Amino acid sequence: MHMSTDGLHTSSLTSLPLHYRGKVRDIYKIDDEHWLIIASDRVSAFDVILPNVIPGKGKLLTELALFWFDRTSDMVPNHLAELSLEEVLPDAQERAQAAGRSMIVKKLKPLPVEAVVRGFLIGSGWKDYQRTGKLCDIPLPGGLQQADKLPEVLFTPSTKAALGDHDENISFNQVIDTIGESMANEMKSVSIELYNSAASYAAERGIIIADTKFEFGLNNEGKLTLMDEILTPDSSRFWEASTWQPGSSPASFDKQFVRDYLETLQWDKTDPGPTLPESVIKGSLARYQEAIDRLTA
Repeated sequence: MHMSTDGLHTSSLTSLPLHYRGKVRDIYKIDDEHWLIIASDRVSAFDVILPNVIPGKGKLLTELALFWFDRTSDMVPNHLAELSLEEVLPDAQERAQAAGRSMIVKKLKPLPVEAVVRGFLIGSGWKDYQRTGKLCDIPLPGGLQQADKLPEVLFTPSTKAALGDHDENISFNQVIDTIGESMANEMKSVSIELYNSAASYAAERGIIIADTKFEFGLNNEGKLTLMDEILTPDSSRFWEASTWQPGSSPASFDKQFVRDYLETLQWDKTDPGPTLPESVIKGSLARYQEAIDRLTA
C-alpha cells in the first residue's frame, strides 16, 4: 500500500482480486454480482495521473457521491448494494484502506455512453461555440459569453474512452444507434431531471453546477441504473454563485483549480505529470471540503 502524507495513492488488497485500476478508482471483484470500488487520492488532469495525491480527496468524493445517490434514489435506481464493508473485508488492515472511501456496488452492464449535461457555456463547449456558434452541433443564439447560462439545459453525450484516450462528443442519433431509441430517450430525460434537481438544490446553497456527467449501466432486469460517482467536483463543474460573472472563468470548487495551476507551467500534458506544490494541494482540498460542507449540511 502506497500512502503518502496520509493520502492513499494506490490500494493493495490481497483478499480480493483487482479487476481494474482507473485514473482515480481501484475496482475489486467481490463475487459474480458485486464490486468494491475504492476512491484513491490520486489526481488526474488532462488525462494524466499526477505524481502526488490530494490526501482525503477520495473520502470527500465518496461522501458526496453517497449523499447524492441517496437524494436521487427515487428518480432512478443506482448501483449501491446492501453488503457491509465488514462482510466484504473481514481483515481490519485491509478494511482501513477502504473505510470511508469505498462503495460496494452491484455489477451492471455499463452503457458505452457518457451522459453529459450542460447548464452553462464553459470548457470545451465554450471553445466549440466560439469556433462554430454551436455546442456539440446544437445551434445556440449569437452573442453568448463565456460562463453564460445556456438558454436551456443541454444533453451532450460522449463516448466512453479507454484509459489514456479522450472522450469524443457524439450526436444524440449516435446514442440511439448505440443503445437503441427508448434507452437513449430514457437516459437523456433522466440525466436532465437529475441535473435540474441537483442544480436547484445547489443553487440554494450558493453553488452553481455548471455541467456534470453521469454514467449508467443495465441491471439484471435490463433496467437503466445510475453508476460510478455522481455530482462530485471530479465529475462536475461547481462554481461559487456569489462571484459568478459571465465573460470570465468563474471561481470553482473542482479540479479546475489544479488545471489552472498546471496551465501556468511549461508542460506538454503528457506523462509524466508535474508534482503539485503544497499550496495547490491544500487549496484544492479546501475547495472540495467547502463544497461538500455546503451541499451536505
